[in-house]
Amino acid sequence: EQRKREEEVRRQEEIRKRKEEQIRLTNELVNKAEDYRIASEIRAYITAMIESGDGSVTKQWIEWAKEKADWYDSTIAREDEYLGKRDHGKNKDEKKKKNRNRALAVLGILILIFIFTNAATGCLYRVDEQEAAVVTMFGNVIRTDTAGLYFKIPLIQQVRKVDTTIHGTGIGYAIEGDGQTFTVDTEGIMITSDFNLIDIDFYMEYRVSDPIAYLYNSGQPELILKNIALAAIRSTVIDYTVDDAMTTGKAQIQAEVKAKIQETLEEQNIGLSIVNITVQDAEPPTREIVGAFKAVETAKQGKDTAINNANKYKNEQIPAAEAAADKIIKSAEAEKTARIAEAEGQVARFNAMYDQYALNPNITKQRMFYEAIENVLPDTKVIISDGSTQTIYPLDSFAKEPSAVQ
Repeated sequence: EQRKREEEVRRQEEIRKRKEEQIRLTNELVNKAEDYRIASEIRAYITAMIESGDGSVTKQWIEWAKEKADWYDSTIAREDEYLGKRDHGKNKDEKKKKNRNRALAVLGILILIFIFTNAATGCLYRVDEQEAAVVTMFGNVIRTDTAGLYFKIPLIQQVRKVDTTIHGTGIGYAIEGDGQTFTVDTEGIMITSDFNLIDIDFYMEYRVSDPIAYLYNSGQPELILKNIALAAIRSTVIDYTVDDAMTTGKAQIQAEVKAKIQETLEEQNIGLSIVNITVQDAEPPTREIVGAFKAVETAKQGKDTAINNANKYKNEQIPAAEAAADKIIKSAEAEKTARIAEAEGQVARFNAMYDQYALNPNITKQRMFYEAIENVLPDTKVIISDGSTQTIYPLDSFAKEPSAVQ
């Protein structure tokens, strides 16, 4: 502060000295200007007299006037040059000072604009469709915002945005930046119920279900989720044999692992929920065992194919045999019904004939006799006689007569 005051006093003294010097130079210039005006008038007068031919003016006065005028001309020129340099330096300093003040003013305006812009933009924030925003004030959560445009108090309220889209991660393998995958043996190799080792990989999908719990209930929720998934996978795979884990038990393993992970996440409350988890690959950990298991798998698939083909043939033949049996049964039943109906008709006919026979037994006997004879001897001539007839006529002529008349 003392140094600033001393510099200010020194600057004021320099300003005072410059002002005094300017006043002195100004007074000298005024005096010289008066002499120069007089000398100029004398020179002009003498010149006019010489041009008019007036001989009364001596040569000495002419030379003196010329010298005086030239001296004042040179003096004024030097003074103008000196004052011009001083004024130029002074103007240059003043120009620098003005430029500096102008630059400071522009810088101040830019700072004010920057502060105002930040304050204006800090009041508003936008939440995208797949995001959630947690608003805090003095360390306390006051609300959670979904998609839209919202207002907050600058410097007092803070906003942290959370991505709520579905994310995925591999278990048992990892993906490098160039898209190449590599195996993580510490995650994928585990033991089965029959004490065999298996290298099984999973792909897990998850999302943020509670933004507040995701931000403040744990420091690394994704790492916690992966450890929970590893524990659930190991506790599930150990209940299955290596054959089941590699073939038919994959779907059941996926369902059990997902249920265990979801149950643990609800207990831990880290703000994450599992969407899906699937078995990507399951194989023995060595190449020799891989070949043996592939051969076993091929044989099992061949067995399943043969069983499926047999079941297909069975399913095709049984309905056809059942249809043929139904057809035979229906035909037999129809034949049975027809025979029964025919027998019943014959019985009814016989009963009716018997009733007529009971009324006239002789006539019926004769008719039956004649019908039998016709069947036995179809070409025999029939002559009807009571035993006392003298003339016998054949019946053929009487049978043909009606047709001849017609």
